[in-house]
Amino acid sequence: MTPNELFSLDGKVALITGGATGIGRMAATGLIQAGAHVFIASRKQSVCEAVAAELNEMDTPGKATGFIGDVGSAAGVAALTEEVTKRTDTLNILMNNAGLTWGAELGKFPFEAWEKVQSVNNAGLFHLTQSLLPMLIKSATLDDPSRVVNVGSVMGDAPLGDGAYSYAASKAAVHQITKIMAKELAEKYVTVNALAPGPFVSRMTAFATADEGTREKVGKDVPLGRVGRDEDIAGCMQFLCGRGGSYLTGAILPVSGGIQVMSGPHLFRAALEG
Repeated sequence: MTPNELFSLDGKVALITGGATGIGRMAATGLIQAGAHVFIASRKQSVCEAVAAELNEMDTPGKATGFIGDVGSAAGVAALTEEVTKRTDTLNILMNNAGLTWGAELGKFPFEAWEKVQSVNNAGLFHLTQSLLPMLIKSATLDDPSRVVNVGSVMGDAPLGDGAYSYAASKAAVHQITKIMAKELAEKYVTVNALAPGPFVSRMTAFATADEGTREKVGKDVPLGRVGRDEDIAGCMQFLCGRGGSYLTGAILPVSGGIQVMSGPHLFRAALEG
């Protein structure tokens, strides 16, 4: 099988929530470059439509379509599901990328920061997947499973609060539900994996990545020496969703430059170097 065959997504249909910005847009770019028709949904329809138009101006074999979608409530999930089913009877790929965060120091972290974050990052992710399962299962085969890709975080793996306590806890839950779904959906030929990104340039991390100088400082704290790039996400999605990733399920891919294996100081370095 050639590299093109391993990673081609010609004829595939994908939905990416929160697909207009940040990691969602990086993923959408990677999927249309591989030939997929990507539906981009987020809370701002005009932004989704504009981003889809920009992606369609690229010289790629795939295309993008943007429309409104909010997974922060049961009504929002139902409306998004209805919109998708009106536009297509095939769904091969679902990327649950929509997410919220909340930052406050320990001792001042508000109660409401939990329900709001969990409603999108966990409840919305689960219920949208559940609602779209009939389409995913219908499109799946033994040789070419349907794919669900959830977006977790390195903060769901490593004990990193950094003022985003409800976010970190919600992403640990994303990793767990990913494994549970992978186990339960394998017999339906639906793979379920998750990305656990470290720092990437996005609206959510703008406080740390928008400015080039600050971004370089943040990158120096990453073992591999930099923040994530667009192609890091695009490449993961092309692998997970193409033929090359068809035998992988229940995995949490640490797209974090090695942050997930940072374990503190080198205990005996001083003695060994002395």
